[in-house]
Amino acid sequence: MVYRKFDEKLHWHQWMRYLGEDSYGVWLGAPGGAVSQRGDEPEVTQEQAHVQLFPRGKWFTAIFNDEPRYTEIYADITTPVEFSDDVVTMIDLDLDVIKRRDGTVFIDDEDEFAEHQVKYGYPADVIATARQTCDWLVGAVSAEEPFLSAYKAYLDKVR
Repeated sequence: MVYRKFDEKLHWHQWMRYLGEDSYGVWLGAPGGAVSQRGDEPEVTQEQAHVQLFPRGKWFTAIFNDEPRYTEIYADITTPVEFSDDVVTMIDLDLDVIKRRDGTVFIDDEDEFAEHQVKYGYPADVIATARQTCDWLVGAVSAEEPFLSAYKAYLDKVR
């Protein structure tokens, strides 16, 4: 799993296990103790298991964290995922929709999104689609599948 920024620089990347595909997209997972890395920074060990959804043709990806992690769902606004061989890759467009275990939902990194619109020259259609997707996710993470329970069977597979 490889996230890049708009200038193609390496962002977050991690080896994950293929768990399956359903009507929501491709599901990958990693058990507690798995490592991920941002760019060439030191590796980060993930304490809890997590699964990640990579929808086909959508402008987001979503991470579903096992308990007790305080962040239940972390959705990244991205370009549509590209699938090739055993790699999934996408461009991270900065905006994140986060749902905490207590039900709080908020948008993160709006300042970064505004800054990168100028720095990287995001096209107008990318900006509009990213914002529309973000606005939809704010409500969807608390009211729609796969954010309610569909992910739980995949999380069971990596525990």
